[in-house]
Amino acid sequence: MKLFVWDLHGTLEQGNDKAVVDVSNRVLAEHGRSERFTYEDGAKLYGSRWYEYFAWLLPQESYETWSRLQDDCFRTSERDIALQCKWLRPTDHAIDVLSRIAEHEEWHQILVSNTRVANLKIFVDVLGLTSFFPDGARFAVDGHTLDGPVTKRDVVRTYLEGKRIQDLVFVGDSPSDMRLTEIAGGTSYLYSHDEFPFRACEADYKIRDLREILKGCQRR
Repeated sequence: MKLFVWDLHGTLEQGNDKAVVDVSNRVLAEHGRSERFTYEDGAKLYGSRWYEYFAWLLPQESYETWSRLQDDCFRTSERDIALQCKWLRPTDHAIDVLSRIAEHEEWHQILVSNTRVANLKIFVDVLGLTSFFPDGARFAVDGHTLDGPVTKRDVVRTYLEGKRIQDLVFVGDSPSDMRLTEIAGGTSYLYSHDEFPFRACEADYKIRDLREILKGCQRR
């Protein structure tokens, strides 16, 4: 069996970098703060934990303040789906690639995201990915705190227990996604949208087109 382990933000979706800015600026206004993020800031900070955005914008404040702003951002994004999903759309060719993988009886795929459970369901539904990642095939690890209860590594290791998987393929946009190969081997694909630079890390392949993954599977 071949297993594809997908990241969501920055990999299977595009536009969330702008949504993060919109939500953050609303929360800042609600807290009576005058500071604001620009979309350029959002592109530069994208991939950071949400509280780290506020650490960058408000370096004089404490982790408690950053965390409180982050919590309000999550509540706002869960309450106002239109605001959260205004810019959100699937990455180019994502649906086609996921569909091609789903056609193979011995190929399986899961989604592991650093977002929270409620937010992940919203994202998956809005992006039209629910048929590829139903319950049991999507995992939210809530990785936006200093001491989150679980990590992507924990989720993948637990998922692999008792399964006979001959080939692992990891697709993501971050160093932590690429390091998942340390669990049980596999092939890593570091993806980046055209407007963003590749994150600094080791990867078997660096791609800007998700279709390269299918080509790689044909070569192996």
